[in-house]
Amino acid sequence: MSRQVAPVPQEFTVSGAQDGPYGIAAGADGALWVTLVHSGRIARLATDGAVQEFPLDAPDCRPTVIVPGSDGALWFTRNGDHRIGRVSTDGELSSFPAPTPDSGPYGIAPGPEGALWFTQLSADRIGRVTVDGRVTEFELPVEGGFPSAIVQGPDGALWFTLNQADAIGRITVDGDVAIHPLPTPGAGPVGITSDGESLWFVEIMANAIGRISLDGTVEEFPLPGPAAKPHAIVATGPGDCWFTEWGGNRIGRITARPGERPEITGYDLASPSSEPHGLTVGPDGALWVALETGAVARLALP
Repeated sequence: MSRQVAPVPQEFTVSGAQDGPYGIAAGADGALWVTLVHSGRIARLATDGAVQEFPLDAPDCRPTVIVPGSDGALWFTRNGDHRIGRVSTDGELSSFPAPTPDSGPYGIAPGPEGALWFTQLSADRIGRVTVDGRVTEFELPVEGGFPSAIVQGPDGALWFTLNQADAIGRITVDGDVAIHPLPTPGAGPVGITSDGESLWFVEIMANAIGRISLDGTVEEFPLPGPAAKPHAIVATGPGDCWFTEWGGNRIGRITARPGERPEITGYDLASPSSEPHGLTVGPDGALWVALETGAVARLALP
């Protein structure tokens, strides 16, 4: 991986190090919305750095991944109390329990029909919640698979990582499930994104980035060095993805069209050991990254 000297990511403090910025999403109001996983709050970060915080009803509910919903609100998983949360852009809060006890909601993504789809780490299930709070669940044909991140694919299905099963799953809006094993044992896939043509995912334990086509063909691209620990990934166009290196304290980029050798570059973060997790493209067109040590980084995209 080549390291880029410029542009240098800019950092905005959004909380104390004990609060843990984790997930981040761009809202319909032109701000960034951030989960504070360790303190049970949601933060709103304006692009000029102004911060508002919204305490949730349970300090230990562990808000985790956050995404915009079809209703204009932000929806997020509450991994600590097994609920799905919702916050409107004016700060109105609500939440809905997952039917299966102790299911561990984690990843969440909008579906093509307007509902939100979420993974359940501890229950081997995928959940679906409508914007009026009706929750259903779909059991997976995998035991102990640890379904993690989830995203809508170019085919209108939901694609998700199975962290402990070393596989990528696909579920249609009707609940039909397919499982695609990865070539590398112990890969530990986590984040997943769609570039409009294929799905890209990270392998945190194998130190690699993967791509899976709609027909299930998998390619893997090793990262230089053994300790990057890629965590989350977002696409900015076909064959162009950005990812966080939780272990390497960097923002990485991979560009590769089908049949091409990938180019991988990295941008060092200003603060050491900042624990980058979720990332998103902001309303200003820049890349915004949640740093668990208390800040959000902004990187102007080339």
